[in-house]
Parts: sequence; C-alpha cells; structure tokens
Amino acid sequence: MPTKIGVVGLGYVGLTLTAALADKGFTVYGADVSPAVLASLSRGRPHIFEPGVEDVFAARIGRNIHVDTELPRDTVDVAVISVSTPVDDVTRRPNLANLAAAARAVAATCRPDTLVVVRSTVPVGASRRVVLPELRAAWGDRVRLVMAPERTIQGQALRELVELPQVVGGLDAESLAAGVAFFEGLAQQIVPVSGLETAELVKLSNNCHTDLIYSFGNEIALIAERHGLDPLEVIRATNLDYPRPDLAKPGYVGGGCLSKDPYIMIDSAGERRPFLVGKARQLNEYLPIHVAETVVRLLTEARGSSLGTRLAVLGWAYKGWPPTDDMRGTPIATMMRVFSAAGVTVLGHDPMVTDDVIRQYGGEPVGLDKAFTDADAVLIINDHPAYRAVRIPEVFGAVRPAFVYDSWRVLDGDAVTAAGVRYAGLGYLPPAPAVASVSAPAGAEASA
Repeated sequence: MPTKIGVVGLGYVGLTLTAALADKGFTVYGADVSPAVLASLSRGRPHIFEPGVEDVFAARIGRNIHVDTELPRDTVDVAVISVSTPVDDVTRRPNLANLAAAARAVAATCRPDTLVVVRSTVPVGASRRVVLPELRAAWGDRVRLVMAPERTIQGQALRELVELPQVVGGLDAESLAAGVAFFEGLAQQIVPVSGLETAELVKLSNNCHTDLIYSFGNEIALIAERHGLDPLEVIRATNLDYPRPDLAKPGYVGGGCLSKDPYIMIDSAGERRPFLVGKARQLNEYLPIHVAETVVRLLTEARGSSLGTRLAVLGWAYKGWPPTDDMRGTPIATMMRVFSAAGVTVLGHDPMVTDDVIRQYGGEPVGLDKAFTDADAVLIINDHPAYRAVRIPEVFGAVRPAFVYDSWRVLDGDAVTAAGVRYAGLGYLPPAPAVASVSAPAGAEASA
C-alpha cells in the first residue's frame, strides 16, 4: 500500500485532500507555486476556511505534512494533480495550462511507475489528451494513470472525502488496480469505472445536474414574481407528499465548481452543444442581475431616486451554509456593477469575509447592528446562521430601512412587515405594508 503521497496544487481540492490523507496516517508532500500559500501553510495556517483542516495542519505540519514549491525528487508513491482549470471569462473555454504544467512537473520529479491521479475537474478526454503525453514523454510506457474526481461540498469536505463513494477510472487494468488500492486507504466505498473519460464525465454530470435543478427553482421564482405569487408556497405545495423528484427552492448558484463546470461540460460536447446545460447556467447567472435591478427599482420607488442611497448587503461569500469564506462565483460580484451604475453606496457585512475583501469588491464594511439602522434598505444574499439569528424588530432603530430583501427568507417576514418595513425575497414582492415607518427614511438626507 502506498504511504507517501504528493499533492500538486494546494487550492481547495488539494488542501482538503492533503488534510484527509494526513489524518489517515499518510505522509503527504504538498506543492504549490504561490509563495503566500506556502508561507501560510508552513506555519500550520490554511489559507482557505474549511472546518477541521486548520486543526490537522496545526498538528501535522512538519510531521507528516510537508509543503514546498515542488515535490521531493523520486520520493512519492502517488502524485495527485489538483490544480485549477479556470474558464476564460470571454470565450468560456477551459484553460488547461495548469494541468499540463502539473503533469510535466510530476514527470520531472517522480519515478516512472508512480501512480498519477488527476483530481482536477477537466473536459472529457483531457486526462488522456493533456496529462498522458507529458508522462509518456518522460517515462515511456511505464505510466500508471487514473482519474478520480473530487465531489465534496464545502463545509463538509473532510467527512465526505471518507464517506462519499470514490469514483476511479484508469488508463488500463494495472492503473485502475493501483488507484483502487490507494483510495481504499481513504474512502469507505470505491466505485471503479471503465476508463478515464467515464470518471471525468461523472464529475461534470454531478455538478451540471445540480446547476440544472437549482435553475428550475429559480425559473419558478421568476414566473411567480410576475404573477404576484409566493414561490416558496408554490414549491411547498408542489413537493408535499408527491412521489416525484422534489423541486429545489430558488437561490443563487455560485462557488468554484458550479460557476465553471457547466462550461467545461459544454466544451466536452464539441460541436453538438448541449440543450440544457448552457441555458441553466445562463438563468443562474441572470438571477443576481435581476435581483440587483429589482433592489434598485425598489430603492427608487421608496426614495424617489437610487442615487445617493445606502444599501446594506449581508452575506458576501457565495453561500452561507455550510459557512465559507469562498468568493468564487459570489452574486455580489455581478450585483456591484448594477449598484455602482445606479449610484448606490453599498455597506457590507459577512461573518466569514474580511473587511479588506469587502472593500476589494467595492463595499464599505459595517457591523450587523448598523446594517439595519444606517441604510435605506437591506439585502440579504446568503443564509449564514448569523442572519437566521437576527431578532425582529429589535434590530430596527428609530430610523428604519424602506425594505428588506431577504433572498433566502431566513428572517421572520411577518415581524418585518409588522414593523412597517417592506419584506421581499427571490420571486416574492408583496406590496409595502400599510403601517407607516416610525420616522424619516435612513437615506433621506443623503438622497435629498
């Protein structure tokens, strides 16, 4: 059984795998090109938040976790490639330069017959087309290669790396057997599949299906909004004791995987483009724009103009539960362009995101208490437990926002309305309450 593992690329996928393997007793050598990442990890401080990872690194760095710019020469039994495969912002084509570079680095530092595991998300055929030639150029026919996709959810990665079935596809029977033997030391269940390409498509299928089912919930929300209906009521009634697949609730769909993997799936399809994948992604990318434009319209209706108004935005990470500080695919990135064009000043709060990051995205950091008292309106983007715990009407001061747009409906909407504040959400736009606000609008002076 292999005992020394190399992990090339210490982003989210490589970092969590390193921690999980080290916790199982493997000796793990991590390699990354970022000096900042290496400096932080060498102090036992992960640069990415994931429950449990910091504890593992603090206890094991320098013992059975080692990090450097490259793998130690002729040392590891298994080399895992977990580098990023970004999608171009303009062409939407995947960039596989990191994948090719990682394969070359493995070929240069590892022995022939080292088991190479592709963990990065790639187009169907990329392991064979991009990684294999780099290995064969250095090792000839002495190549053992498998594709074993990462499928964890942020916030539960260390548990899921052990409990989720691990799919493994090999270049040949020898590679597959070596891959199965390796992952048996980590995961409880192994699912061997017929080849590299099957394993690649498994990962894309998982994430694109998730993107698709979420998009249908968002479609329902947009239709409900046009008819003045409550999409959550529609979805609850649709799902109740009905023996068919449940509808998903509406919500933003972001993160490092769901925001790019559909484009990798589209690329995999070649000239015959998929019917559904692109449309689902298009809808999910439109939702933050729609919400931002709706918020600007509501601000204009309430204050006479959006120019000079103050909007408190709660939740800047792409999701709130399980908590994360990940800004990849966050809705606020798209929304800020709309708010800036409308002359809206954005106040920002997120329990997981630093003030510097909020400023980087164009916001002004604010405390949670001030968000409800110093703004013309409040927009809740994610469902972090801190927002679920907000007590209405205690958070309101003498000066109250014109409305609260609660994307995930985590607040007590009836209590918000009873306090004289309009309450709205995704696909849910009931009229403003008849009860007048107890004082002048928070942004009256700013927008006068």
